[in-house]
Amino acid sequence: MPRLVTISRFLISIAFVLSGAVAASAQDRRQNAPGEFDFYVLSLSWSPSFCEAASERGNNGRGTQAQCGGRPYSFVVHGLWPQYERGFPEYCQRPSPRLARNIMTSMLDLMPAPGLIYNEWDKHGTCSGLGERAYFEAIRKARAAVKIPEEFLQLSEPKTVAPDELETAFIKANPGLSNSAISVTCDSKRLSEVRICLSKDLQFRSCEEIDRRACRRDQVLMPPVRGG
Repeated sequence: MPRLVTISRFLISIAFVLSGAVAASAQDRRQNAPGEFDFYVLSLSWSPSFCEAASERGNNGRGTQAQCGGRPYSFVVHGLWPQYERGFPEYCQRPSPRLARNIMTSMLDLMPAPGLIYNEWDKHGTCSGLGERAYFEAIRKARAAVKIPEEFLQLSEPKTVAPDELETAFIKANPGLSNSAISVTCDSKRLSEVRICLSKDLQFRSCEEIDRRACRRDQVLMPPVRGG
């Protein structure tokens, strides 16, 4: 009798392992299936904050030099990220298809660092279900769909701003954009990014989870644009 009990327990444990493996497999298929996602996040990075933080860290790598050299940048595209309603996919093809250099160079006006462009393709573009050219065309269309408020294009002096005030400025400049479709992120003191949620056809849409990750500071610093 004890032997039968032991065998039964063994079989039950095997069943649990197999059921867990099936559940994990189902989750993995969702995570790794290009094109199977719910919406995009267009992430716009405030370049002066990135450069100031990099300088404080003593980071003078090639990517930093490309973005923080002589040319002035305000908001630049960090990426266009496929998202689930909860969580997000990443690195959906390993190894990822190699991004053609001519496509990379064509994006430098919006994403001013080659390493950033290659990384965004590997980490996020491979999850979009689009080919490399179509994915970066989608980034360009998404960026064109968002108007940067006039007061931030040539910011010549440091500006302290409340995240809500920044969101309001974007909403005013972009008809159809609501406060449930935009969030502001920050570091310990500076504005980091403005993130805007878009449907797969690049229309503004709400995204509660992205909004929950927003900056909770009352005010953030926007360093000025070089030469602005």
